[in-house]
Amino acid sequence: MADRDYDIVLFGATGFTGGLTAKYLARHAPARLRWALAGRNRAKLEKVRTELAGIDPRLEVMDLVVVDAADRDALAEVTARSRVAISTVGPYVQHGEPLVAACAQTGTDYVDLTGEPEFVDRMWLAHHATAQASGARLVHACGFDSIPHDLGAFFTVGLLPDDQPITLRGVVRSNASFSGGTFHSALGAMERARQMKAAFAERRKAEPRPEGRSSRAVAGKPHRDKELGYWLLPLPTIDPQVVQRSGAALAAYGPKFRYSHYAGTKTLRYAAGGALGVGAIAVSAQVKPVRNFLKGKVKQGEGPSEERRRKSWFTVDFVGEAGGEKVHTRVSGGDPGYSETSKMLAESALCLAFDDNPPTAGQVTTAAAMGENLLARLRNAGMSFEVID
Repeated sequence: MADRDYDIVLFGATGFTGGLTAKYLARHAPARLRWALAGRNRAKLEKVRTELAGIDPRLEVMDLVVVDAADRDALAEVTARSRVAISTVGPYVQHGEPLVAACAQTGTDYVDLTGEPEFVDRMWLAHHATAQASGARLVHACGFDSIPHDLGAFFTVGLLPDDQPITLRGVVRSNASFSGGTFHSALGAMERARQMKAAFAERRKAEPRPEGRSSRAVAGKPHRDKELGYWLLPLPTIDPQVVQRSGAALAAYGPKFRYSHYAGTKTLRYAAGGALGVGAIAVSAQVKPVRNFLKGKVKQGEGPSEERRRKSWFTVDFVGEAGGEKVHTRVSGGDPGYSETSKMLAESALCLAFDDNPPTAGQVTTAAAMGENLLARLRNAGMSFEVID
């Protein structure tokens, strides 16, 4: 794809997280990067370009591509000109499919920030085979959902014997707040629980299993983890599905891989409060007037201030066991949902554009598509992947 006009086209740069991703690329991308901003409102794109030129004056003349996210023919024309497409346009189940379809059709690599399981499963069912044929790598969940968990598991498994069954648990902690886009996506996923379950079942029926091996996400129970010292609350996010799929794709995860995913709190009171809060929002999402009221309280396109993001942090602890060996690792960084997410998304796109990655195509996870290369990039960018004694 060296003859294409752009290495990367960024869709959604006028939004909150998309704007952060654009600024990260402006500050950290190599000088040889050929990239453009895409969106439906030229005036807003020009405003973002002006902000980026304040970071790097060369970007004053960067290309702007005016295109509607629902115009499939126009999207195919844009993606055919680019090696990688970045999408920050959510909720993805509502707005995401046309760009995925265009990338699968034109052999263009694709990354996004989705944490919506229904969207990921529907995209596998509709576009995985096309992407395999065209050579496109469709890599969803390239932000806090689910890179720290997927690459953290990848890093941990690499420290264990690969000829023995592996059990692994991941425990996430953070003090961060969320943006309007994340809140709207979460409400949408809760609202569509029935459709999400149906998409998962349909994909499970159609997707091949690895031969001679097994990989599963195991739903744990609330309990106190004596080794880590936290109360654990099972997290029904997309992360364990992503880790499980990496386990199915990569033989290094052993003949029998099992992963459980939790939130960790220091006290039982916080664990119980978190469970009640999530449950209350899930119930509210089923009632349209209440759901619309909540959406009105948290606007899309808004997010935490830079000062708040500077004070935010996350950790994900992993405890893995195999063949009598046990290892404790930790992934950590700053503000997970925005500062670190924009970094992870941008570095994923740069990794696909420039690095010598494992040969693969279709819908693939970050661990399967980029593995050690992305791990090295994120370490160089300030994220920590470490072994805890």
